[in-house]
Amino acid sequence: MNVLFAASEGHPFIKTGGLGDVIGALPKALKNQGVNVSVILPKYEDMNETFKSQLKLKDTITVSVGWRHKYCGIEMLKYDGITYYFVDNEYYFKRSGSYGYADDGERFSFFCKAVLEAIPYLEEQPDILHCHDWQTGMIPVLKKAHYRNHPTYESIKVVYTIHNLRYQGIFPKSILHDLLDLSELHFNNEGVEFHGNVSFMKGGLVYSDYISTVSPSYADEIKLPYFGEYLDGIMRKREQDFVGIINGIDTELYNPKTDQSLPFRYQSTNQLLKEKNKTDLQKKVGLQVGEGIPVLSMITRLVEQKGIDLFFRVLPEIMEENVQVVVLGTGEEQYEHMLREAEARYPGRFSAHIYFDDGFARQLYAASDLFLMPSQFEPCGLSQLIALRYGSLPVVRETGGLKDTVIPFNKYTGEGHGFSFANYNAHEMLDTIKLALNLYHHDEKTWHKLVARAMQLDYSWEASSEKYLDLYENLLK
Repeated sequence: MNVLFAASEGHPFIKTGGLGDVIGALPKALKNQGVNVSVILPKYEDMNETFKSQLKLKDTITVSVGWRHKYCGIEMLKYDGITYYFVDNEYYFKRSGSYGYADDGERFSFFCKAVLEAIPYLEEQPDILHCHDWQTGMIPVLKKAHYRNHPTYESIKVVYTIHNLRYQGIFPKSILHDLLDLSELHFNNEGVEFHGNVSFMKGGLVYSDYISTVSPSYADEIKLPYFGEYLDGIMRKREQDFVGIINGIDTELYNPKTDQSLPFRYQSTNQLLKEKNKTDLQKKVGLQVGEGIPVLSMITRLVEQKGIDLFFRVLPEIMEENVQVVVLGTGEEQYEHMLREAEARYPGRFSAHIYFDDGFARQLYAASDLFLMPSQFEPCGLSQLIALRYGSLPVVRETGGLKDTVIPFNKYTGEGHGFSFANYNAHEMLDTIKLALNLYHHDEKTWHKLVARAMQLDYSWEASSEKYLDLYENLLK
């Protein structure tokens, strides 16, 4: 079985969030299941020079974007046993960053067309074309509109994975003719039309052969209007061709026993070394040094979705507790300003780091006792899985993948490995944090048992990749 992943980012070449982690890890897990996986990505300017120097030109083709005839280089690199292809066009991709440009509609129209045009030039012809998120949403549309009777394409099945339904790639109607060469037949409620505009996400949902998303609970949630971003009707209509498969993490990449970024490497049977990581962090960021002081961390994008409003709503009450807080991340200016204010208000107890650094993030996972993730909604979330792996017990809202992966501690049965609250409510979150801190301060034996249990959980990609394999096999029957 040959599977081609089409995505806008993938670790270690380019990554802005969880999508990059998935594209970096899932192909390797599928390869272990016997699937021949390759990946096609844009060749961005920000790609590491070490990788750029290893690229080999496979072919050059011309891609039509409306009336424009654009150069497209197909470059290739084998890494960790996976073949990666890179779509090269300097006009579209030789610029800093991956997204957020005024011409993103044109850039990713070109990418969708380039993926399809590149298929005859690849080393292996795909049986499954697995597209990810809005940036690839027009691939299923274009395949059915322009390639349905072409012998190279007619047997290829398309799987489309939603990583976050909120980001849909919505552009003016003119894009339909001007860039995508699609007729008015596709601009209707059963096609790509979305409130008078064109939605790349909707294109993927309507025209793919099968849809997946990144957790079972999120799959259920987005069938409801509250979470469905005005696409819940499609979710319900396609319910028989739709599944939620929980994301995993790369357990080789995220392993406190071998992680070279940690001052002290450790495992579940030696939590004293985890404490040494905390002491090292306290010294590094200017917190009061003390083994008996719990550290609550957040590693997050500073946006509304991540529950930042809840956090700031009750921050004074949190800081009344015997706890230190460290936050790492960037995002909206108002939240960055509030973090700086909090650091000034609580010297030696609150540390804000308004940037992102992967090595420091791992040190923070390793050093912290609690990891706060109070998301408004969360398709899957990888941060809570990494926190569990490093023995930082998550405090999460029961939504999407957070609900599926964090089992709350039950003081009566002893079950669970984290803490959770049901409603999007700041004081409910505060009560849950206090419950966790009370356990930390007054029941050391149970606390260490929970940490050990969290670190021994298996959230690798193995089980999830088996479910994707089943999905592919059923499609090809």
